[in-house]
Amino acid sequence: MRLGIIGLPNSGKTTLFNALTRSNRPTGAVSGGKLEVFTAVVPVPDARIDQLSAMYKPKKTIYATITYTDIAGLERGIGKEGISGELRNQLQQVEGFIHVVRAFEDENVPHPEITVDPLRDLSTVDTEFLLSDLVTVEKRLERLTDERRKGKPSNPTTFEAELETLTRFKAHLDELKPLRDLETSEEERRLVRGYGLLSLKPVLVIFNAGDQPFDLDRAAGYQHGTTRLITLQGKIEAEIAQLEGEDQRLFLEEYGIQEAGAQRAIRESYELLHIQSFFTVGPDEVRAWTIPVGATAQEAAGTIHSDLARGFIRAEVTACTDLLTLGSEAEVKKQGKMRLEGKEYIVKDGDIMHVRANV
Repeated sequence: MRLGIIGLPNSGKTTLFNALTRSNRPTGAVSGGKLEVFTAVVPVPDARIDQLSAMYKPKKTIYATITYTDIAGLERGIGKEGISGELRNQLQQVEGFIHVVRAFEDENVPHPEITVDPLRDLSTVDTEFLLSDLVTVEKRLERLTDERRKGKPSNPTTFEAELETLTRFKAHLDELKPLRDLETSEEERRLVRGYGLLSLKPVLVIFNAGDQPFDLDRAAGYQHGTTRLITLQGKIEAEIAQLEGEDQRLFLEEYGIQEAGAQRAIRESYELLHIQSFFTVGPDEVRAWTIPVGATAQEAAGTIHSDLARGFIRAEVTACTDLLTLGSEAEVKKQGKMRLEGKEYIVKDGDIMHVRANV
């Protein structure tokens, strides 16, 4: 899972990047006009993996990971002619965005728009992506129109489906609505996958609140299936990220924070992208794997190794909660909590799988 951290200048993107990745990049740096991109791969905290590892004492414990990419270069006006070059390349590579929106006052950190207005800034970036997508869609529709005028398309069925999809997308964009608000089919997404439409990607909005809370009710209109909203105190979260164990717990208590921002952001990201974890366990390795919600046992097996998907016979499945409650595989089997499932079984979050395959 790869998420791009975006936002207007001085919104606290780098501060949030440090908080999420336990990095210590300097904030407020000036790039001199050069696009700067910083990436970090972060293990996903999961108490279930910790408990399973304590039970099996494996040679290796491997957590699921999430990749964060801090992408600089967003500002008002970049979308009018279509975002191009390295910036567009970086934006296209991610599965979704973490949009950091400034909600704090600080006279030492000037806002590019002079005043602090979180909803205005949120709308600004949305609009730039929307305008960039509109340019992309219009150019592709022009090419399709030219192709039709010059003669019969090589694949009429695909041609008409793409033309219909892009026409529908353009009508939605003309209403100044991002494509993620439009109900789309898997086939429509497949047809436009190569165009890197930015407003189609899901977004986790983080209001960087500084020392004062931000009332999410002010932005309730933005909350829906492909946009999620949370608020974090960026500077405090960056300090928390540098602490571990008891020191971190005491710091959280002092500031009345229920959960470290990094863990909350990861959990929200999983829900945003509709992904979940299943586990494989044993004396050699305890490991978390990431799959889409709704994936079958055969698809999950393919995540481990493609040979397991091709030769899939069945899977031994145990709910992680059952194993941790009962304390051993032997007791799980005794209680009838281990099941044999076929290739069409829909894997649930927290399932422990042992795949039997002909390889």
